[in-house]
Amino acid sequence: MKAAVLHKIGERLTIEEISRPQPGVGEALVKVRACGIDGTDLKLLDGFGYVPELPFIMGHEVSGEVVEVSADVCDFAPGDRVVIYNFVTCGACVYCRTFRDQLCINMRGIVGVLDVPGGFAEYICLPASQLILLPEEVSWADGATCCDAGMTALHAVERADVEMGETVMVIGIGGVGSIVTQLLAASGVEVIAVDIDAAKEEWAREQGASAFMPAGSAARGGQRPDVSALIDVDRVIDIVGLEKSMAAGFNSLRRGGRMVVVGYTPELFPLSGKELAQNEKEVIGTRAGRRNDLRRCLELYAAGKLRSIVRRQYVLEQVNEALAELRAGVTGRIVLTCD
Repeated sequence: MKAAVLHKIGERLTIEEISRPQPGVGEALVKVRACGIDGTDLKLLDGFGYVPELPFIMGHEVSGEVVEVSADVCDFAPGDRVVIYNFVTCGACVYCRTFRDQLCINMRGIVGVLDVPGGFAEYICLPASQLILLPEEVSWADGATCCDAGMTALHAVERADVEMGETVMVIGIGGVGSIVTQLLAASGVEVIAVDIDAAKEEWAREQGASAFMPAGSAARGGQRPDVSALIDVDRVIDIVGLEKSMAAGFNSLRRGGRMVVVGYTPELFPLSGKELAQNEKEVIGTRAGRRNDLRRCLELYAAGKLRSIVRRQYVLEQVNEALAELRAGVTGRIVLTCD
């Protein structure tokens, strides 16, 4: 089978012919139909965050068709349309037992990110417990983006604990930010979109934002934005995770407001203890999503309550071109296809 293989951090992936994996006990072999790419892939290439043992096959947003299962697998059969939950968890720790899968303390790997080969290949073999049925109404490409961007957005909005009629600043209108904006707008929330790319204003408004602001003015010197509508917002969801983005978001919160940090970078955010305590502000993190977040996201797409964010599609052999376009900056989401 063909696969895009990472041999050295910082270098291009190479397209190679490798042996097709065979399912072992409790496993399924899936023909990859689509695999999303996002900032996590760029972090892997740069050696930040997760560093897998090389050579490695990346790709953590995977949809596909089951082609073979081991004899002991009963829940799935050849021909099933599926997506893949990318956290391979123990199922027994306190976090797994309380439905916080992505915080598992005995994590066995992350598909396409750490220890478990991913979807930048024609086939992927993994425990059948990682599979979730993909509704017929949802395309391969949209199903793939649910496996990170979708479930991450859903979980972040839940962590923000937003109420109807409130105002939320969303910093970063990429894949996750686009779906966050759609979810918030559909819930009767006013969304103020902030992005470094001023050309994304039209896209942000299409997703449901009621106002847009270029990130340069929102984050200048870590001070409050110079647009009055962005001062004293109820919630901030920061998809970027830079020092300037977190400072701008924190300083824009009303008293008692909450900032949810989704994105992460090597940068640190110097938090003012006085501002935090005397104004009872909250800063919390959110990591990806749970299995149920992925299921719920698929249901929303199937019901027509979420719109596609996929704007560009490449074939597997064009993976390096796709990654280069992502690094240069894109509107919406890029997906690799393996049909």
